[in-house]
Amino acid sequence: MSDIQWQKSSYSADAEGNACVELAHAPDAAAILLRESDEPQTVIATTPAALHAFTRAVKAGRFDHVSP
Repeated sequence: MSDIQWQKSSYSADAEGNACVELAHAPDAAAILLRESDEPQTVIATTPAALHAFTRAVKAGRFDHVSP
C-alpha cells in the first residue's frame, strides 16, 4: 500500500503528536481506505456509500449517546 496517496483533514495540524484519520481511494477497487495516522499499518476499507451513511449519522448525532 505504499503507492496510496493518503489525505487528512485540513483541520488537522501538522504538529508532532496530532493524530488524525486519513482517507485514500483504493487503487484497484471501488473502496475508500481509512487509517489512524499514529497507527498507519491498520487500514479499514469501506464503500463510499457506507462512509457517507456513517458521516450523515455522526452529523445527525446518532452516536452521541455512546460513551468512551
